[in-house]
Amino acid sequence: MVERARSARSVLVRHPWAIGMIEARPRPGTPLLRHFDRVLGCLVNSGFSAALATHAFSALDAYTYGFALTESTLPFTPADGAEQSFAEEVAPSPDEYPHLVRTLGELMGSGTYSFADEFDVGLDLILDGFEQRLTQAS
Repeated sequence: MVERARSARSVLVRHPWAIGMIEARPRPGTPLLRHFDRVLGCLVNSGFSAALATHAFSALDAYTYGFALTESTLPFTPADGAEQSFAEEVAPSPDEYPHLVRTLGELMGSGTYSFADEFDVGLDLILDGFEQRLTQAS
């Protein structure tokens, strides 16, 4: 599931028009149905019930599509220093946005923050939740 999500994100970032095209089709074609079948099969064969597999697939797709869409519309290109430069350009007032300023300070102060890394962090959170649900269902 991790590789599938990473691969889909990579393609969608390179081709941001693809999300609209995929979602605009009135009926999925054979390749998309085959993909759905394989993903659901992977989840069901890993112990997910049909319902939990459907929920997991839906959540993963929504997260992946949403992240790729956000990434493709950022006002900067994630790269060395781009996030830092953007944060400095926006420079929110600490009086009006104390939590945002604190968060930006902690993230940017580390010198290693990259928005692109957020994808794997969020993916881990989602997959941890699936694992917990799967364990509870057993």
